Amino acid sequence: MAVLISGSLAYDYIMNFPDSFRNHILPDQIHILNVCFVVDSLKRNFGGVAGNIAYTMNLLGGEPIILSPLGSDGQDYFAYLKKHNLNVDYIKFSKEKLTSSAHITTDKEDNQITAFYNGALAEAINLSVSEIKDKIEFALISPTQKEAMIKHAKECYEQKIPFCFDPGQQITALTAQELKTIISQAKFLIGNDYEIKLIQEKTGWKMEDILKCVEAVIITLGEKGSMVVTTKETITVGICPANSVDDPTGAGDAYRAGFFSAYVQGLDWKTCAQRGAVAATYAIENYGTQNHHFTKEEFNQRYQETFGG
Repeated sequence: MAVLISGSLAYDYIMNFPDSFRNHILPDQIHILNVCFVVDSLKRNFGGVAGNIAYTMNLLGGEPIILSPLGSDGQDYFAYLKKHNLNVDYIKFSKEKLTSSAHITTDKEDNQITAFYNGALAEAINLSVSEIKDKIEFALISPTQKEAMIKHAKECYEQKIPFCFDPGQQITALTAQELKTIISQAKFLIGNDYEIKLIQEKTGWKMEDILKCVEAVIITLGEKGSMVVTTKETITVGICPANSVDDPTGAGDAYRAGFFSAYVQGLDWKTCAQRGAVAATYAIENYGTQNHHFTKEEFNQRYQETFGG
């Protein structure tokens, strides 16, 4: 089943800071913050939410369709996606802007500071769900240009394409009414625990208010696992133990790929969350967001070893 992924394609510049951020920030001087973190490694990887989710979903045998712009410098990323047999039919190139980029610094406690350059994402508003000829069974509306998120959610709603709303870092850019409108159009809402609390604070909605709009709220909890909240139950799932933790960047995107690959196959909430957990672990065991590899057989074996069934 084809899954539309509206979101970003970006170059990730991943840096490692060998100390803790808190040792270099004076809380009482935060109003005049002027800090330089000297990193000991720098790598450029292919990233962006749409690219990350599509990459892992493809490994799982899914059919992701990316709806996102690339910059004038994005030919190598485009070729990379084609090489991995991903659908690139609806990726458009900007003639004037560079590809979006995320500059991610991780300290030794796995805290992260990220600066994001929008670049070509400014042209995401020019892309339309209506242009897609492939049959879409489900969609993910992930962080991209604010206006594009609003547009693509509305198009999915009008075309009766069920979608999950994943506002991420755009929560602060969206107004309370815009958040309420998209949540009301969505089938699911996903975010980490901080993001869900931020949505509640900004909209004034409690969890029961959100659940009047969506069938489920999926909340990732980092090392504590994840939970799926519905009007009938709250399902909590633990993590899949990692052999090593090389880089937490992209774990949430891999989780989404695992979760929704299972969902479109008709699997239950608990299994969806468990498969999301396994996918996330593969991501954190490798440096970068699209450098993990597994066969479907290897994935299923690890799933069975961790969760049984």
